[in-house]
Amino acid sequence: MLGRNGLQMQEGFWYHHAEPDYLMLVYWIPQTPHTLPANATHRVGIGAFVINPNREVLVVQEKSGLLRGTGVWKFPTGVVDEGEDICAAAVREVKEETGIDSEFVEILAFRQSHKSFFEKSDLFFVCMMQPLSFDIQKHDQEIEAAQWMAFEEYAAQPFVQKNELLNNINDICKAKIDGQYSGFSPVPTMSFSDQKMSYLYLNGKATKRDSRG
Repeated sequence: MLGRNGLQMQEGFWYHHAEPDYLMLVYWIPQTPHTLPANATHRVGIGAFVINPNREVLVVQEKSGLLRGTGVWKFPTGVVDEGEDICAAAVREVKEETGIDSEFVEILAFRQSHKSFFEKSDLFFVCMMQPLSFDIQKHDQEIEAAQWMAFEEYAAQPFVQKNELLNNINDICKAKIDGQYSGFSPVPTMSFSDQKMSYLYLNGKATKRDSRG
């Protein structure tokens, strides 16, 4: 005996995607190739470049992942939650991993890669953050160690020096520290389609508007 989904499949429906509380089937009525958008194609992550007035960067060693047990120091990183803004995710991840309160400044750069987690594409945003506190209280379940480290010492790590992506990120971060680079700051913007508030990230030097809102 066919269940409800089986009958729907016989009628020309096909599986589109699934979430914890539903299974989505779709059916294209017109006699033309369908143009339905695919399910979510990207995961979005952030890396937090938190620099204090002493030119020290906030770095961590993780208890899991590819760098576990290697002694490599890295920026706090994490995944943006569903419905969460990039700027809010960066603040949250820094707080969760290190206990440091911070303020989002701007996006310095982003990288797109493909065939990553669950064969999805990946967007990774490098976010500059201004610390609002300095006493580190690491997340014991996720973080092995956390500290403030001179930026030059962090950048000189052999693992970092051998990695083209990290070297490019470090060049951007150093240029930002030296006042020779400007990233993209969030401007609160009302959508014309649904009248919901969102953020437009733009280079403040390219507009007279205050990108801090």
